[in-house]
Amino acid sequence: MLKDKKLILGITGSIAAYKAAILVRLLVKEGAIVKVIMTPYAREFISPVTLATLSGNPVLTDFFRVEDGDWNSHVDLGIWADLMLIAPATANTLAKMAHGICDNLLLTTYLSSRCPVVIAPAMDMDMLNHPATQGNIKILKSYNHNFIEPSIGELASGLSGKGRMQEPEFIITELTEFFRKFSRFQGKKILITAGPTYEMIDPVRFIGNFSSGKMGYTLALEFAEQGAEVTLISGPTALQIDHPGVNLIRLESAAQMYLAAAEHFSTCDIAVLAAAVSDYSPASLSLTKLKSKQDSLNLLLIPTRDIAAELGKIKTESQILAGFALESDNGIVNAQKKLAEKNLDLIVLNSLNDSGAGFITDTNKVTMIDKYNKIDQYELKSKKDVAKDIVEKIFSMYSTDHS
Repeated sequence: MLKDKKLILGITGSIAAYKAAILVRLLVKEGAIVKVIMTPYAREFISPVTLATLSGNPVLTDFFRVEDGDWNSHVDLGIWADLMLIAPATANTLAKMAHGICDNLLLTTYLSSRCPVVIAPAMDMDMLNHPATQGNIKILKSYNHNFIEPSIGELASGLSGKGRMQEPEFIITELTEFFRKFSRFQGKKILITAGPTYEMIDPVRFIGNFSSGKMGYTLALEFAEQGAEVTLISGPTALQIDHPGVNLIRLESAAQMYLAAAEHFSTCDIAVLAAAVSDYSPASLSLTKLKSKQDSLNLLLIPTRDIAAELGKIKTESQILAGFALESDNGIVNAQKKLAEKNLDLIVLNSLNDSGAGFITDTNKVTMIDKYNKIDQYELKSKKDVAKDIVEKIFSMYSTDHS
């Protein structure tokens, strides 16, 4: 998986920098093309000559090359790389990455990079556990960066605890798995619906719901990060998504969402219907604002088209169709009923009775039921981690059905 992959290895000023020599050797052995960037303090721990010899490329440490008067373009480096690995990553470098400080070539390259970033921290256990460091790690994870957790053992301080950079062999295994996962939906087309729909009453009023769209947007990003070509059909939401693998279509009503989903469904391999689509829409739309002085307002509501059911009717054996169910009671029974009636392959159940689950929140607690009636229950997690679980489940089902 690493053959011909273009990697930037960033080395910072940690005693664990000595492991970089072994790491470079293993990367090159696996067929990777490695360019090393060192911070000024990293040079105090390991020689650039050693790393240049092992990588077969000049080691970059400064913005300018004194010998020829030229400069090392951090922009070109950021565009060139398939992956940026920072190992070891000190607490100082993590803090600078989290807050956009770029006072050396490694950090300016990091801010210019378009590729995935993998970070292998190395520091004393108290530095790692400090709230400032943990806060910086949380920020970097929110950027969809990947962490190779440090191991537990003897530290340079003489103490023993968590903080040792993982061994180079372990890092190679993690990178191999990363690239395998990163490309496992390569060439696959994914359709995702997200957010609420607004059913207009007049030019200023509508019927809607509290869906934020966070679950659908997070799913779209997770599929795209794993190589998929994603079409994200979104109802009204303030969320943004910036990924070259995601084509965002914004619309408003249930009728518009149905038409867009029907148009793209025939060419997709997998569809995940995460939108909270209104079940009813006003029978008529007032073209002018309704006056508020009336004693009462009676609205005739008519059913909207059931997108999941309609797509379920035309789903082929080569496609996977997943839906969501938000229930307040008899959740499992109602979800199983929807799964069968709408010809879904998978249904993701949320319960209004679970604190921290459902609309608006950044967390969710789900139960997944597949077409074989296998039930998987998950604990409360961030929606990012829930998206990973859903994508993992769909990948497992897709691989089984197409093996």
